[in-house]
Amino acid sequence: MYLSPEVLTIGMFVTLILFITLGHPLAVTLAAVATLFGLINNGFQINFLFDMFANNCWGIMNNYVLVAIPLFIFMAQLLDRSKVAEKLFEVMYLLLGQVKGGLGLTVVVVCTVFAATTGIIGASVVAMGLLATPPLLNKGYQKEMASGIICAAGTLGILIPPSIMLVVYGGLTGMQATSVGNLFAGAIFPGLLLSGLYLIYIWIRCTINPRLGPPISKEEASKYTMGRKLVLTAFYLLPPMFLILMVMGTILFGVATPTEAAGMGAAGAFLLALANKAITLNVLKQAATNTMKTTCMVMLLFVGGKMFSVVFMSIGGGDVVADFLVGSGMAPFMSLLIMLLIVFLMGMFIDWAAILLVTVPMFMPIVVELGFNPLWFAMLQCVVLQTSFLTPPFGYALFYFIGVAPQEYNMLHIYKGILPFVALQLIGVLIMVLYPPIITWIPHLAFGT
Repeated sequence: MYLSPEVLTIGMFVTLILFITLGHPLAVTLAAVATLFGLINNGFQINFLFDMFANNCWGIMNNYVLVAIPLFIFMAQLLDRSKVAEKLFEVMYLLLGQVKGGLGLTVVVVCTVFAATTGIIGASVVAMGLLATPPLLNKGYQKEMASGIICAAGTLGILIPPSIMLVVYGGLTGMQATSVGNLFAGAIFPGLLLSGLYLIYIWIRCTINPRLGPPISKEEASKYTMGRKLVLTAFYLLPPMFLILMVMGTILFGVATPTEAAGMGAAGAFLLALANKAITLNVLKQAATNTMKTTCMVMLLFVGGKMFSVVFMSIGGGDVVADFLVGSGMAPFMSLLIMLLIVFLMGMFIDWAAILLVTVPMFMPIVVELGFNPLWFAMLQCVVLQTSFLTPPFGYALFYFIGVAPQEYNMLHIYKGILPFVALQLIGVLIMVLYPPIITWIPHLAFGT
């Protein structure tokens, strides 16, 4: 029985969403849906389908860029145990505490620095949840405000380099314009833009209504002189800044590839943890085990996602979507809006890795055909994907936070708290749409692309 590409395309997506909502593992679901519709499309020729899967999966395993994934994860695991964020938080708290909303500002600053050294959302949200929630509530911060600040600032780790999401994106496209180096360079200003929007919002809200985020007392603030505070800040800020320079500096100046920089970052994180006397045999064992588990999960998603995208393209799904977005005659920016809206809606229900694995092979040819800068679109998509960690019902950052939050918290508090920050992320996307050099200037400066 012949089924048209349109019917197969809709069937693949409906089946995928159905299986995901039933709670089946994502990697297995992607592979199973791909196998089912691949067999339907080719007349149940099993050998032909599995040969196609094997050839494409071998290409994934042969991708040198993806070696950076376990290295960056190992780097994040070591930094999580080195107590860098904890010491930096204590010092920044004394430095910014007297400003209205100062404690909230401290959380954003520390999360921004931590994001530039780890790239792992769970580590940032859990660390800040444990570290910052008690003092935020003790100082009189509104529960919704406190949870929103921690969850939103913690998600910066998925965008600010070194980001696992950007490594995955670069590995999927195979384009020079969206190489990992270009993506890392292009993500610097967008990450800082979002961080700046959070800081401005917290300061304005707490200035208008100081009860939302009261400053610390003068007695507590006078614990150290300003000179002593600056010295402590520099002392605890320099090590992570050195680590950032080791990773991003070597990439931007052309000294190392992203994979080589990941190796140097892992070595630097080990030295930093060693200097803080946080290295033991047990710590190394846990870090290595967690790195292996996370890497295996990511690679399984890669395999499942690749199987899905190969079958999707073979049934003509890419042409169906391209005809809708390009052949319909709608304005290019309307097509852009639809693609970003699809990513935003998928982010409410599906993991970011699966969204990339499904949408990147489908969208990137359309982006090129519409005449958009692929790097610019890639960054817009990644910023929209960052909202997936905050948007109900399945925002991962929300569940990371509720797992370590005090007992008086419930999910309603957290849902209310993150809404303004989701709006700020979308405002950030709008700014980047209107002013593309926010994304393209550093890559052009560093690589001439």
